[in-house]
Amino acid sequence: MKPKVYVETSVVSYLTARPSRDILIAANQQVTQEWWQDRRPDFDICVSQLVAQEISTGDAEAVAKRQQTLADCDFLDITPEAVILAERLIEQNVIPRQAVEDALHIAVAAVSGMDYLITWNFKHIANAAMRANVELVCRLTGYEPPVICSPMELMEV
Repeated sequence: MKPKVYVETSVVSYLTARPSRDILIAANQQVTQEWWQDRRPDFDICVSQLVAQEISTGDAEAVAKRQQTLADCDFLDITPEAVILAERLIEQNVIPRQAVEDALHIAVAAVSGMDYLITWNFKHIANAAMRANVELVCRLTGYEPPVICSPMELMEV
């Protein structure tokens, strides 16, 4: 059985975007492309309806490219349990109220039993200072949290 990975919106964006002039973003885009090509077959890839919603805005050509990327991914439901966990992450001041979508990504991944959540969002999702509290709230709510990391960290598993 392959490990299950929840792919958050920023990964899809980095995978399909035009190469950035910003050297750090360009490097992250390259890592994302390498992970998608080389490591993706080793995992069961999942996204949520929230990812589908977030990638559906903007330039029509870019939207189509992002949607095509997800064509063979498994889609996870945003269940009432995930909404409750996201609300707890916010109520416990683990994730800021203005980042409700980030809390929902974490909650969907945890409730769905994902092994990993990959993201380039270091502000509210893959934030080392928040990680222990995210994990604690997930466990107190009855869910094992996924390992939250970047594609770079999941290159060699």
